[in-house]
Amino acid sequence: MKLVLTAAEMAATDKRTEAEFGIPLATLMQAAGAAVSRFCLTHYPNATRITVLCGKGNNGGDGLVAARLLAEAGHEITVVVLATEDALNGPATEVLKELRASTDTRIAFCPDELTLFEEAAALEGAELLIDSVVGTGFKAPLRGVAAVLRDRLATLATPIVAVDLPSGWDADSMEQQSEEAFRADAVVTFTAPKFAHVFGYLTNGPVVVAEIGSPAEAVQSDSNLTWAGASKTLTEARRSINANKGKFGHVLIVGGSYGTFGAPSMSSLAALRAGAGLVTAAVPKSIMNQVGLIAPELMVRALEEDEGIASVRNLELQPLERLIQGISILAIGPGLSTHGTAPEFARGLVVKTTVPLVLDADALNAFTGHTDLLTQAANGGKRTVVLTPHPGEMARLANLTVKEVEADRVGLARRFATEHQVTLVLKGWRTLIAHPDGRIAINTSGNPSMAKGGSGDILTGIVAAMLAQHPHDVAEAVEAAVYLHGLAGDFAARAMDEHVVLATDTVAHLSDAFRYRVRDQQDFTWIAGLKA
Repeated sequence: MKLVLTAAEMAATDKRTEAEFGIPLATLMQAAGAAVSRFCLTHYPNATRITVLCGKGNNGGDGLVAARLLAEAGHEITVVVLATEDALNGPATEVLKELRASTDTRIAFCPDELTLFEEAAALEGAELLIDSVVGTGFKAPLRGVAAVLRDRLATLATPIVAVDLPSGWDADSMEQQSEEAFRADAVVTFTAPKFAHVFGYLTNGPVVVAEIGSPAEAVQSDSNLTWAGASKTLTEARRSINANKGKFGHVLIVGGSYGTFGAPSMSSLAALRAGAGLVTAAVPKSIMNQVGLIAPELMVRALEEDEGIASVRNLELQPLERLIQGISILAIGPGLSTHGTAPEFARGLVVKTTVPLVLDADALNAFTGHTDLLTQAANGGKRTVVLTPHPGEMARLANLTVKEVEADRVGLARRFATEHQVTLVLKGWRTLIAHPDGRIAINTSGNPSMAKGGSGDILTGIVAAMLAQHPHDVAEAVEAAVYLHGLAGDFAARAMDEHVVLATDTVAHLSDAFRYRVRDQQDFTWIAGLKA
């Protein structure tokens, strides 16, 4: 489950599933409702009084199936349908018959505000609400009784599980938030995530995807968008029993300047923790001792310097050969400085070497106005070049404003990556990983605790380490690195508090991130939120 679909592509998937594979929509609806029921029974085991809110279409049908299964499991169920009974359509009509035939569930039809008002007890007395009013096919705005219900639910503290999407959220939306949508505490969607699931902040709780029987061959997309978390499987294979450090690469972190030894130190520590076989930090000799203290496993090389800044003398033939001998990944930028000779040194190091590159921070700033050198370095995609800019650095590289960058993150990332044949990690809300072939992966891990100095340096180290271990799986290695970094931040925030988390705390939680599996024992894939 890697593709991200539009609403139209999801509808086409359902049609192909029925037309080409003989699996009717009614069967998919039964599986979807069963998944919702299973999620509620597992994650809200103490909720005995449950109210299921249904629309007249397929989303409502999913809710009716869940209602029947929850009632059969012994729960006290009330169903509130926001329509008249004769307005139900498609498989939902048959599902309603099954519900009536097998349970004594109370069903209220509320096509208007007055009849909904009469069901206040069903809303206020519930211990859990299931929102299956409208789903993927909905287009804003909510109207009539649905809008009234949305506003009513906003005043309640009862947890709400949304079926497919919080009602009112446009499945194709790439916005972070929606004022139209119902409140949600968890979201259960089906087959594949839609745009809203990966771009939107749908809930404080989990967003999970359940497989409901659609064959993989039926799931097709032209958007070239994928979910970065799917690449985490790259990190889950056990290492060979006869492994040695030489099999996991040698990362060289080049950076630092007088007074900024923390950045290369953190990158180096992260690279060590993320599994690189060897890590060396090359820094100006005046800060070499401080950087070396970050970990006894770290090797340190002294760079010639001019007033605390890396000198272009390091680019001379013999010093450069000594610097990169035996290196498999070169990461440049953390703490390097934009003053003096540092930008020229960074550009020269990129142009005069051939090993795979990760460029961050001041190394990115060194290429402002010189992006042709990045194209040259990538050599038509023959050399791995990974850039990890935040929006400000991206704006400088692309000669745009930050506002322009944020207005078209996907389009800009794709254009820049394909034009220069680089892998671009555009950081921010839902970090994007754009590949030279035009594919883009969206990352859904991470949280506001990571808005601290040093987070980018940690990411640089993790990306370099993953590339060192998986040089032939560049796209998956970078995607997995970004996802692991955010996941470690999620574990840190859960263990501490998002206000107090430091960048190095994410390194301390990398072990939790590596051990985590996005798919749980009930076959839910967790797109957002951490399993308990």
